[in-house]
Amino acid sequence: MKKRLFLLTSLLVLLTSCGTRAPHYDYRELAQAALHLDMDIDLKDNHRLYIESAQWIGVPYRTGGTSKRGVDCSGLTSNIYRAVYHKHLERSSDRQRTENCRKVRKGKLEEGDLVFFHNGRDKRRATHVGIYLKDGHFIHASTSQGVIVSQLDEPYYKRCWMQGGRVK
Repeated sequence: MKKRLFLLTSLLVLLTSCGTRAPHYDYRELAQAALHLDMDIDLKDNHRLYIESAQWIGVPYRTGGTSKRGVDCSGLTSNIYRAVYHKHLERSSDRQRTENCRKVRKGKLEEGDLVFFHNGRDKRRATHVGIYLKDGHFIHASTSQGVIVSQLDEPYYKRCWMQGGRVK
């Protein structure tokens, strides 16, 4: 964590000491998002995605939920997409997969792509969705832990992987 704060502080000093004007970023908000998400946020990253995602960390899971009082996986992706990209997503994970996205291979995932999983029983229908951040990390609403960041290479997510999706 100290490394992340040092990197962000160093970046701020570098950008403000140059003769050129740096883009306006709220570095305090970015630093807080990096801490909440437990990941580095680079200049090239979509800062709005990370800041919005960080605001959902810890929200409890609630089936059918769409607010910060409780949210399910498709409610989370819908809310983040509306806030960051101004796009409406379908309300179920499988409909987001079939109606809102085109298929993307795991190795071609980009920041903001959706990631879909099956429940192990019905491998033809997406029962869980999250938003890919970077470096194998994605944000999602876990039924047991609420909104968290997980990694695609965790055994459960490797076993239940269905596909990635790029929103049209």
